[in-house]
Order: sequence, then C-alpha cells, then structure tokens
Amino acid sequence: MELVRATEAAAIRSAPYIGRGDKNAADGAAVDAMRKFLGTVNFTGVVVIGEGEKDNAPMLFNGEQVGTGNGPMCDIAVDPIDGTSLTAAGRSHAISMIAVADRGTMLDASSVFYMDKIVTGHEGIGVVDIRQSVGENIRALAAAKGKRVDQMRIAVLDRPRHQRLIEEIREAGAGTRLILDGDVAAGINAARHDTRIDMAIGTGGSPEGVATACAVKALGGFIQGQLAPGTDDEREKGAAAGLTFDHVYEANDLVSSDNTFFVATGVTDGELVRGVLRDGPMIRTESIVLRSRSGTIRRVVAEHQVSKWLDEDELFGL
Repeated sequence: MELVRATEAAAIRSAPYIGRGDKNAADGAAVDAMRKFLGTVNFTGVVVIGEGEKDNAPMLFNGEQVGTGNGPMCDIAVDPIDGTSLTAAGRSHAISMIAVADRGTMLDASSVFYMDKIVTGHEGIGVVDIRQSVGENIRALAAAKGKRVDQMRIAVLDRPRHQRLIEEIREAGAGTRLILDGDVAAGINAARHDTRIDMAIGTGGSPEGVATACAVKALGGFIQGQLAPGTDDEREKGAAAGLTFDHVYEANDLVSSDNTFFVATGVTDGELVRGVLRDGPMIRTESIVLRSRSGTIRRVVAEHQVSKWLDEDELFGL
C-alpha cells in the first residue's frame, strides 16, 4: 500500500494537466509527488530504471536512493507517467507505475534504449519464440489458446519502424491493436487472461521491458527481449556495461528475483485501470498491484478529498 500511495499521488497531481498539451508540466508534477511519497516507504531503494542522468529538472534519476533507509534493499523501476504524450493530449492508457524487486536482480539496460519484445499469457511458454517469424508465433499461440488465427489481436506501437511488422501480422490473418504510447500497459494486458489482447510485440524501450517483466512474472506470463541498439556508440556503451546483443533475454534475465512487485495507477482511462476522476469533493483513483511470489492481482479503488491534494487554481483539469 505504501507503493500504491506513491503512484496514486503521481496520478492525482498530474491529472490537472490531462488534455492541456503540456507533457513536461504533467511529468514534473507526477515526479515531485512520487518522490515525496517514495521517501516515506520503509525500504532501501535504488532507482535502476528511472529517467536518465540527473540534471536540473525534477526527475527520479538512475542511481537515486529512495525510501527511509530501513527495511529490505530493493531495485526500483519508476515511470511517474508512462504516456506523457497521452496525458497531454487527453488520450487513454496513461498510467503511473513502480516496479520493485530484490536488490541486484533487475537488468540495468539503461545504456541501450530500445529492445525488441514479445509478451503473451502463460500459453506462450514453450510455444512462442522471438526468433521465429511473427506469423509462426501467432499461429502457434492461437493453437495453444484454442483460437482461430483471425480471432487473435496483437498489440503494436504505431510507429513507422513497425510498418512491415504490422503488415506481417495482418498477412498472417490476425488483427492489430495499434497503440500510440504506453507499451508497459500493452504488455501487461497481453499477459492477462481477461483481455482482448493476445500478444504484444515490437520494438520499445528497454527499461519498459524490464518493468513489464516484473508484472509478467506475477501474472505467470511469457516475455522475451533482444536489445536493439540504434547506433554504434550505443552498442559500444551497452557492451561496456556487460549487455549482449545476440542473446534472447528471458523473464529471469530481465529480473531474476522471484519476489517482484508491480504497481500502477491510472492517469487516464485504459483497459488496465481507470483514470483519475473527480466526483464532487472527492477524487477517485484505481490501481493494480501484482506480486510474483504470491501470484496475486489486487485492485485498489480509493477516494481522496480534493482539498487535501489540489487547490482551486489546479482544478481546471478535473
């Protein structure tokens, strides 16, 4: 619940900026709120996956220590808003998220920004492989799930780099679910048993891949990734950091701990969680909490007094 309070705070503080076109203002408000509440959590946390090198801007940066300094030593992956552009535009599927694992168990892929990823539910284990063609994977997963190929729905980031991938999905007979941003939520939805997304695939952020793995392990799902450096310089930095580029990173490579937590609160409405909603004097939030050791999925719906969070000048977005 301490982690939930941090993502709730980030979502609430960013809510006035939904649809206002200023993603930096939304992100800054979320970062400040998350940092404040993480400082009250009884653990010794190190941000392994944050927002890059520290500068004068408010951010939770790689290597930053958070928490009270008491309790377990943990690796932390944070994204105060996964989907800042979605928030600024007033689009769906923006979340605030934190992933936590035992200290030293998260892959530090910060030196290589992009990763080719594939995520499915448990049916993909031993069936799907990122080294196979997308058509082979779709057909194999459809058979494992007892579905027709034309019933399969594949989530892909809507990017020019994915044009051929999208064509291959459709040529295989499956349908696409093109997403503008927020591939963490897409990956989680692919791993869940109760959504219309059967697979998430494509090139996205490496840090997001590690955070997604924390959630996928709690869901009993399947994830693989291969690092995709964009430049020779990035490849050299990755190699110097001990990363390899011909290796398929399995779930346990991305995060080796069997005790992972993933917490997300909705900023805007999405399939994973509902967004922040004002109802008179109260603000309603919805969060999801996943833990791998217990294999539990918990949903937390909370109501917060508006007056405790926002002043009159900040209510313009709610």
